[in-house]
Amino acid sequence: MFSTTSPLGPEARANALDRLANEDLDILVIGAGVTGCGCALDAVTRGLRVGLVEARDFAAGTSSRSSKLFHGGLRYLEHLNFALVFEALKERWLALNKLAPHLAKPVPFLYPLMRPVIDRGYGGLGIGVYDVLGAGRGVPQHMRHLGRKRTFESFPSANRQTMVGSIKFYEGLVDDARHTMMIGRTAAHYGAAVATSTRVIGFLREADRVGGVEVRDLESGRTFTIRAKQTINATGVWIDELQQMLGGRGQFQVRASKGIHLVIPRNRINSRTGLITRTEKSLLFIIPWGSHWIIGTTDTDWQLDRAHPAASQADIDYLLHHANTLLADPLTRDDVIGVYAGLRPLLAGESDSTSKLSREHAVASPVRGLVMIAGGKYTTYRVMAQDAVDAAVRELDLKVPASCTEEVPLLGAEGYHALWNARPLLVRETGLRDLQVEHLLNRYGSLLPELLDLIKSSPELAHPLEGAPTYLKIEAVYAASHEGALHLDDILARRTRISIETWDRGLAAAPEVARLVAPILHWEPADVDREVEHYQKRVAAERESQDQPDDLSADAARLGAPDVRMGRVH
Repeated sequence: MFSTTSPLGPEARANALDRLANEDLDILVIGAGVTGCGCALDAVTRGLRVGLVEARDFAAGTSSRSSKLFHGGLRYLEHLNFALVFEALKERWLALNKLAPHLAKPVPFLYPLMRPVIDRGYGGLGIGVYDVLGAGRGVPQHMRHLGRKRTFESFPSANRQTMVGSIKFYEGLVDDARHTMMIGRTAAHYGAAVATSTRVIGFLREADRVGGVEVRDLESGRTFTIRAKQTINATGVWIDELQQMLGGRGQFQVRASKGIHLVIPRNRINSRTGLITRTEKSLLFIIPWGSHWIIGTTDTDWQLDRAHPAASQADIDYLLHHANTLLADPLTRDDVIGVYAGLRPLLAGESDSTSKLSREHAVASPVRGLVMIAGGKYTTYRVMAQDAVDAAVRELDLKVPASCTEEVPLLGAEGYHALWNARPLLVRETGLRDLQVEHLLNRYGSLLPELLDLIKSSPELAHPLEGAPTYLKIEAVYAASHEGALHLDDILARRTRISIETWDRGLAAAPEVARLVAPILHWEPADVDREVEHYQKRVAAERESQDQPDDLSADAARLGAPDVRMGRVH
């Protein structure tokens, strides 16, 4: 019934569009962020006929712009929300050990102590409760208290004037965009019809209920209807926009909170662990990310363009200032390789402060045939999806099994550990270097043989990309042939992280990547030129926005580069 791994190439997309236009679905999911992809996987593994549509790309919004952590939500302990923390820690364990061990890894962190008695008591109590609730779930060790000597051994770059010790504990690290895409691809593997670049432009009304949607294929301009017994709106910060297509607001309101992150070269901070500490507004993370560090995050209200939130100079300076309180050798703007900004979809409450709005999720059905899911956090995507699908199936006149996604590993997970143990053999067989084999296994897991088969046919694909030597040419090709990438931006910003991991933000790699994928995506030379030009404009607009003093001017600068997809999708 299923192909080996259900590649998401152009042919698969065409088949999915045909199915969406002609089949009557049980459930249609709108939005291919982590929650929407999770809903599609949850529904299809219950035996339902499922469609998933997305206006742009997998994880194009919030789900590619997170802090890259599977974490239990240490900050929620301040509000004594033990149930939410326990739930998140369970999900962390599932991701690290069962569902996505190729994509999610345990990483040590230090919680630095500035005041020896108060911080060790307060921090130790909070992290201790966190540790007990997690009971070591999915991580190698329980928390440990470190004195000055061992703290500075772990974190040689520490500012010794301000730090007096630390608490060491573990969290989970994940490439959020690849993880989200792989959930969507796994849903397709089990039978869901999955189509990105497919924008909802209206709802089908049948008396007092929603009977599906009207969509536009942004690649061809064609419009058609999709009929579904139940529709799930999982569009995050766009929930209100879709709700207005039905003529009014939903039963809850979503506010967007902007969080920005900086990418710094690994050699600028000498540390064997990441760091997590508090600021007056949010948490500060210094997160190991391959040959880089990610520093985040901010937490500010955002009411401007939601498709391309912009980081201002003020945002960047805020993070550098707080990171530098921990560092002996301060960072400057010149150290910043990449910047990205994302929007958290928070459930609006009474407070004006977004950091106090609910990170918990809510499910509502404002009209029959339509379910909305909002709020939540990346770590608990699977629980959110289960709750949304539970609400949808209550309205189906079918006997539907309970959710089973706790037992459904993502593609690439099964067999990953065996291949990891066989690294020396893979090095000998492929001629790749040790680090290259490890890099591929930690991005593709047990799907690696698919890439190796393509390399056998075209050995030059084993060579590094120009301008982005961490990645091999095969990865660009595979992104278009198997991972649903339709545009250059999809590959450089989400299938890989070239857009934030290279000093030029991917400008040197862009022409070669475009030429590599052109035969797969049926691009003519003019298409290649247009894709490269768009990417160059995107980088220029982002750089200009990051030199602006405030949100308003940063937003105006970022809007200088419109979306590559047909029409404006936001």
